[in-house]
Amino acid sequence: MSSFKTLNVRKYPKAGKIVTPDTEYWKKLSVPTLVKEFGAIDFVDFNPIEPHYFAVTCSVRVQIYNPITKLVVKNLSRFQETAYGGTFRQDGRLLVAGDEQGLVKLFDTSSKNVLRLFKGHKAPVHRVNFTADLLHIASFSDDKTVKLWDITSEKTLHTFTDHNDYVRAGAVNPVSTDVIVSGGYDGKIQVYDTRTQQATLNVDHGCPVESLLFLPTGGIFLSAGGTEVRVWDVFAGCRLLAKLSQHHKTVTCLRLGSNGKRILSGGLDRHIKIYDVASYEAVHTLDFSNSILSMGVAPNDQTVVAGMVDGLISIQNMESCRENERQQQQTRRKRVFSAFSDRADLPVDHQIVIQKHRILNNYDRLLRRYEYTKCLTSVLNPAVSKCHPEITVSVMQELIHRKGLHRALAGRSQNSLNSIIYFINRHLGEHRFMRVLIDAATILLDVYDDKFNEFTGQLIQKFLNLSDTLKRETALTYNLLELQGALELLVAASDVSNNDDEMVHFIREGNDRTNIKQSAMAKEGSILTV
Repeated sequence: MSSFKTLNVRKYPKAGKIVTPDTEYWKKLSVPTLVKEFGAIDFVDFNPIEPHYFAVTCSVRVQIYNPITKLVVKNLSRFQETAYGGTFRQDGRLLVAGDEQGLVKLFDTSSKNVLRLFKGHKAPVHRVNFTADLLHIASFSDDKTVKLWDITSEKTLHTFTDHNDYVRAGAVNPVSTDVIVSGGYDGKIQVYDTRTQQATLNVDHGCPVESLLFLPTGGIFLSAGGTEVRVWDVFAGCRLLAKLSQHHKTVTCLRLGSNGKRILSGGLDRHIKIYDVASYEAVHTLDFSNSILSMGVAPNDQTVVAGMVDGLISIQNMESCRENERQQQQTRRKRVFSAFSDRADLPVDHQIVIQKHRILNNYDRLLRRYEYTKCLTSVLNPAVSKCHPEITVSVMQELIHRKGLHRALAGRSQNSLNSIIYFINRHLGEHRFMRVLIDAATILLDVYDDKFNEFTGQLIQKFLNLSDTLKRETALTYNLLELQGALELLVAASDVSNNDDEMVHFIREGNDRTNIKQSAMAKEGSILTV
């Protein structure tokens, strides 16, 4: 067994995905850590202030998690019914959330106490936001209204009633304290100015609006509804700038990443699409196990959290955080092994080397025994031929080199011939397998050339299909060779024309130099005569 050389399975090159800087960057995210909650994850929001804890709104509570330990550090459970949209204020000290009863509650994140209770909505409040001045709260409710609250007095400053259906999405301008945007299930997007106390702009998204997001400049906002994300320019009267149609199911949430340079959209198709803000092109995709209802991104993309419909929370940290953990583990190991460093220099009398026997694959074992028919049959198994066709092709190539493919193909049943012809027809068009499979198909036709009368009409038809496939590939090869010859002629002609231009230019320069010399000599002769 030690002298037998195992089959060298060729590593055929595959046309892989284009690797971009964004691909390499987002692949630094760790393997997801899954945390199970009691219901669907309605909303995820990160604290803008370090250590960047994130709040998860689910069922009748809002839980604040540590992104490193993945454990709950605080639990806000002052809700009698389902809570919605727990959002941090920009300074990280307060958190506001709506609930099923139509109440809006303001919490102190340090003491977990309810500081303010805003009453006025007559239906569930699904989204709430702090304004840029930190002094007001905007709430978006199923009673088709949008309200602006004063934090200090708990009073309603403005009430907007321009929607005709549930208002499930809303955003406040990060620059201006007076601009609020709301999206409803009527497909309408309303832009309000609190100074005029009315809607200043109105656009139609075309589908129920699930999420709204302002870019950091405040002049552009995004709306998610249906399978599209649309980009609107507020300064140009809500002019439509772009449509992002990368999802094939409803888009449920929008977030900013990479400090405002990337847009993230999550949907029911279990994907998070990442777009470049400058070009609005998709640069990467994150895959998850179930439909995504909410997500959050920490500053500098330190942590990406996705909340799913089955109550699972996916937590992924960037490589920098994992490197710190690895360094801590390495220091611990050094401390443990430092105690045994003195014993490492002790002399060893004899070292026993255990030789491990190689475990041969089934096809290697059959090749070693020269059982070519069984070897080819073993790699035609669907588990090998469909998942690893390169192994089947490598075995065929080895049998051709051993001049044993004739023997391996002869005397086979009709079912076995069906599988061989199917494999050749399926992979003959691939450039990495073409040469070997053409030789194998030719040998197969040679072996059964005088036995077609014994086959059924269905098998004969498959042989005819195989012959047609070979003719088609041969004709394609000739056409490509003709095209290659034509291109070579064009390239050669362009080279000749370039050389002719250079020669003409060289001759012109020579003539100019000769004329200059002759004129100089004539001038010298005239001077001498004088």
